[in-house]
Amino acid sequence: MSQQQPWLFIIFLLTTLFHMSIADVGSAAHYSPPYIPTACFGNDESQFPTSNLFAAAGDGIWDNGASCGRQYLVRCISAANPRTCNPSQTIQVKIVDRADTSVSRPSSNGATMVLSTTAFGAIANPSAASVNIEYQQV
Repeated sequence: MSQQQPWLFIIFLLTTLFHMSIADVGSAAHYSPPYIPTACFGNDESQFPTSNLFAAAGDGIWDNGASCGRQYLVRCISAANPRTCNPSQTIQVKIVDRADTSVSRPSSNGATMVLSTTAFGAIANPSAASVNIEYQQV
């Protein structure tokens, strides 16, 4: 066995163990304007990140409103339609509203997160109603 093989094994092991290893799996839908953060910030639109990378929390992460303002790393991992996801793209979104009470309706009900059109378009083809995601609070 050469000297390099143990190092290659260690590198492989570390990348396998630590790649989004503490991420959860869920689904993401999208919604479009008007974006009015009624559930979190009482119509205060200054809470939106300037990047327009934000989301409304689904019941699974709503946590009785504690999710308001939380930041999540989000990555598309699969979708019903082939080549819908962009799995090489990870974005950071801020929770600004609750999906069930948002003014705009989500493209698919029951999603873990409902992303702004900008956020959804960064990780998936906007024509998809929903995609499967990995997400991790930061």
